[in-house]
Amino acid sequence: MTPQQRVVLVSGLSGAGKASILRALEDLGYEAIDNPPLTFIEELVARAEPGSGQRIAVGVDARSRGFNAEEVLATLERLRANPGLRPELVYAWADEAVLLRRFTETRRRHPLSPKGRVVDGIAAEHAMTAPLQAAADLLLDTSELPLAALRQQIDERFGAEGAGEAQTGLSVSLMSFAFPAGLPREADIVMDARFLRNPHYDAMLKPRTGLDQEVGAYIEADPDFDEFFTRLEGLLGMLLPRFVQEGKKYATIAVGCTGGRHRSVHIIERLATTLIRQGWRVTTTHRELAREGVADLQGPPRSQRVREGRLS
Repeated sequence: MTPQQRVVLVSGLSGAGKASILRALEDLGYEAIDNPPLTFIEELVARAEPGSGQRIAVGVDARSRGFNAEEVLATLERLRANPGLRPELVYAWADEAVLLRRFTETRRRHPLSPKGRVVDGIAAEHAMTAPLQAAADLLLDTSELPLAALRQQIDERFGAEGAGEAQTGLSVSLMSFAFPAGLPREADIVMDARFLRNPHYDAMLKPRTGLDQEVGAYIEADPDFDEFFTRLEGLLGMLLPRFVQEGKKYATIAVGCTGGRHRSVHIIERLATTLIRQGWRVTTTHRELAREGVADLQGPPRSQRVREGRLS
C-alpha cells in the first residue's frame, strides 16, 4: 500500500513562530514554501511525484497574496478529498503581550500595520485568521514555549515516526502543567491533581520533581490517589478507543497541579507507562520542567524517550 503524502499548512499570528515551524519541518525533510499565492497550493502538491514520499509544508497567513481564511479551509478540504494525501493544518498563537515584546525586540513592523500600531495589526490578523485557529489540527501556543520544545513537538508529530504511523492510529500526547501558568490550549482533556498531598511542603522533596521515585511514593501515599488513578485509567480506557472510531489522529491529555513540578509530573509519567503497556503510541511533555530546564538536569526528558508503545 502506497503511503499517503503528508502536506502541512502552517498558519497563525505574525511573531508566533510560523517561520520556526517551517524551518523545523524543512529540517525533517519537508519541501517548505512560505506564502505562495493560495491558488498555487494545490498545484504545488500535484507536482509531487506519486509514491515518492515527498512531504510538503506551506506557510499561509495574512501576507499571502489573496489571503482568505475560508479559501484556505476550502483548499484544505479539497486536499483531504484526495485519498493519496494526508493534509493537516498547524496554527501558531501567542499572547498579545508576548507578540508585542517580540516585535519590539526585533524592531520589525507588523505586516498589517506598516505605519500604525503593532497592537492594531495583531488584532486585525487575529480576526482574519480566527477560522483557521478554530479548525487547526494542531494549535501551538508559543507564548512561553522554548524553541527547542517547539522543534521537539514538530519532530514528534511530523517526523519519521509520525510519517510512518498508520492512518487508523492514534497518537496520545500527555502533558503536565501548572494551573497558574495557564491551561494548555491544545489539550483535549484536562485533569486537576491539586487535591492530592503536595511534596512542595516537604523540605526534602520540594527541590525534586515528579520524576523522582521518592516524590512519586509521597504522592501515592495520599489515601485518594489509587481511586483517582483507577478512575482516570477507566475514563481513558473508554475514550481513547472511541477517539479512534471517530477518526481522531491525535489526543492530548493534560494533568495540572499548582507548580507543575511534582504531582502532575508523576501522574503523567505513571499514566504514560500504563498506556504504553496497553499498546498506545505515547509522548510526554512536562511544560514547566521544560521551561525551567529541570528535565535536562535529570537526564533526557521522558518525552524524548517514549515511542511507539515502548520505553527506551
